[in-house]
Amino acid sequence: MLIRLDHASPVPLGDQIAAAVRGAIADASVRTGERLPAARALADSLGVNVHTVLRGYQRLREEGLIELRRGRGAVVSADTTSPGRARLVEGVRDLVADARALGLTDDEVLAMVRVGLGGG
Repeated sequence: MLIRLDHASPVPLGDQIAAAVRGAIADASVRTGERLPAARALADSLGVNVHTVLRGYQRLREEGLIELRRGRGAVVSADTTSPGRARLVEGVRDLVADARALGLTDDEVLAMVRVGLGGG
């Protein structure tokens, strides 16, 4: 898995790391049960602080894409829907970015999603 960071980007480095891993999960180049690089090793290879990597990994854990296990590190979730879930998370992030660019409020976006779900 190749991770490239753009230090000139306004996107935080931890979010860039999460996006790269999320993309690798989405395209199945990283598979269910596969171990991700150790945070310290990845930080060293990218020239960033280990906490930056851990923030990216934490974001992926919150999204349900990876599990963080003491002594075992970061592992792609055993959930067999991980690639589809990763693509969905990317879509949601794109939706939020587009909504922000259009100046929509959170309530407006949520109302649109509720309509899409058939509940509003």
